Amino acid sequence: MRRRVPGRVFVDATAIPAERGGVGRYVDDLLPALAAQGVDLVVGCQARDGAAFAELLPGAEIIPAPAAIERRPVRMAWEQSILPLLVRSTRSAVLHSPHYTMPRFAGVPVVVTLHDATFFSHPELHTPLKARFFRSAIRTAVHRADALVVPSGATGAEVRRFVGGRDELFHVAFHGVDSAVFHAVDAAEQERVRATLGLTGREYVAFLGTLEPRKNVPALIRGWARAVADQADPPALVLAGGRGWDEAVDPAIAAVPPGLTVLRPGYLPLADLPGFLSGARVLAYPSLGEGFGLPVLEAMACGAAVLTTRELSLTEVGGDAVAYCDTDDASIGDELRALLADDARRAELSAAAIERAAEFTWEAAATVHIEAFEAAQRRA
Repeated sequence: MRRRVPGRVFVDATAIPAERGGVGRYVDDLLPALAAQGVDLVVGCQARDGAAFAELLPGAEIIPAPAAIERRPVRMAWEQSILPLLVRSTRSAVLHSPHYTMPRFAGVPVVVTLHDATFFSHPELHTPLKARFFRSAIRTAVHRADALVVPSGATGAEVRRFVGGRDELFHVAFHGVDSAVFHAVDAAEQERVRATLGLTGREYVAFLGTLEPRKNVPALIRGWARAVADQADPPALVLAGGRGWDEAVDPAIAAVPPGLTVLRPGYLPLADLPGFLSGARVLAYPSLGEGFGLPVLEAMACGAAVLTTRELSLTEVGGDAVAYCDTDDASIGDELRALLADDARRAELSAAAIERAAEFTWEAAATVHIEAFEAAQRRA
């Protein structure tokens, strides 16, 4: 069903990094879904992203910002001073700030997406500067925005627990998964990706995400080593994603027993992710806390057998279609060993994961965002 929010919606995509992680893919997948439901979009973006957004959204007005705003202090100044002028000059009726921050005086109703509340619940998992910055941004959004979008019920509950905010401000929009990209692929494609990793003919356990403290990667490394050390042909561990800032990762890798293989290929091309996820014996994601957990959903859509934790939002994503462990390396190792040894259980999880992942669509996410835009206009 096509719906049109009254007036234009200005989406400030200038905070999206060049290397598309979870937040970048959220914006890239949400905007076409909004356009498909009849939303008249204006997109402010980094100069480097202008052509890509123009191709992605042929009916939208694209406004590239000056290249200088790639530096965060400049972008923050631009957000407070220039962005409100652009919103008014484009005759936009609503501003959507999809990454925590917002101008204090936008001149129109504002909707802010808050992806994660671990800056309050787990501040030790972030750099001190980052934790302070995002705690301040979240407080501002809760007290000044006209509507808030969160990717899970857990995130909304955590924000209300630490900051407050009326229940009716919060709109839960689960992320979707692009089934045209993320789906189970055949053995030939799996082997092609395996070869690019230097693992031709070898099995592996996969991780996908930035190597930051809340992803709990050092515990995963120790748990994986515990699970496979006595196997004749142990599967490698592949840590795909941004290098991040977890200083405990390198020491954990250095302590891996001889004969075991850990790979850190960095960001993988989007086209390689289905083969990477489909080809893994297990996708292990023992996070200490997530606002949503997009890598879990993408792995499920590719038919991976997923092992994750019950922290914050992850049960909302995985349901009964994934296996669970605690966050310590002993539990990770025990559950991983059991899953690697049980072909029938992995096949069962694979089938259940594909079925459950199909319930998460960007069309549904866009519908909730439109409801938030409408609610913001009513409140303002």
